[in-house]
Amino acid sequence: MNLGTPFYRSISKSARPVLLCGVLVCLVAQTLQAAELKKQTARAFDSYIAASEGRMQAELQNGPFLFVDGLPEQRRGEAYAQLREGQILVNPVNAKVEGSPMKVPGGLIHDWVGVVFIPNVSLAQTLAVAQDYGHYQDIYRPEVSRSKLLQRSGDNFKVFLQFYKKSLVTVVINADFDIDYKRLEPDRVVSDSHSTRIAEVEDAGQAGERELPVDGGHGYLWRLDSYWRLEERDGGVYVQLESIGLSRSVPAVFAWLVNPLLRSVPRGALTDMLGATRRFVAKPDQTQP
Repeated sequence: MNLGTPFYRSISKSARPVLLCGVLVCLVAQTLQAAELKKQTARAFDSYIAASEGRMQAELQNGPFLFVDGLPEQRRGEAYAQLREGQILVNPVNAKVEGSPMKVPGGLIHDWVGVVFIPNVSLAQTLAVAQDYGHYQDIYRPEVSRSKLLQRSGDNFKVFLQFYKKSLVTVVINADFDIDYKRLEPDRVVSDSHSTRIAEVEDAGQAGERELPVDGGHGYLWRLDSYWRLEERDGGVYVQLESIGLSRSVPAVFAWLVNPLLRSVPRGALTDMLGATRRFVAKPDQTQP
């Protein structure tokens, strides 16, 4: 539907949201059918991650440590003031090669970075929550419905998380992650989290619950890598999270309508996760029954 057509303009403004909602539901139902992750899509995502991690490594060596540190001076001051007032700042990211944005054929990249400030806490307190994987189902509910620490060896963690999201459709996903922490300085810690297995769950919570094939399902989420940066200063801790996910793409004819919805979910999830982290670092006893 072209929003500039006489047909659309002839509809009353009050009726347009209802029409668009109906169209969106129909398009989502038509386009988000079963999908399989193609090898070329997976390879392109791996290339995207390699480019992103190259950029991150350069940032850790030469700065900026937090993305707000790379803003122009005036905007940087405003951003820090907003953080200390309790706002969560979120920006989209798009890895580039030779100055050109990278694209993934058959897939859609969701790359967002956000930062939050937690006043009157220490780095140790923040790490205690970040590494409390067994309680993620309490800290990040309802988005995380189940969680389990599978194994720990020093600063390496192997973790199981079950994600739950209800929007136009209800999506439940089982995922395993390999997570590494590294202390750069006494007041700075970083971690990298890479999904090692992601499977969509069908009929979750019912007698017939089952996992769909890995790299199959409806393609809501095929990959998810996350990068945390923690820094203690200014009387608290800054927490930055960059989340890079891969989902299926949709036909170009529908992309103008469906893609904004697909992109809004990861941004909202990242904002919710940073907000929950702040709440539970400030009041860790909330995880207790």
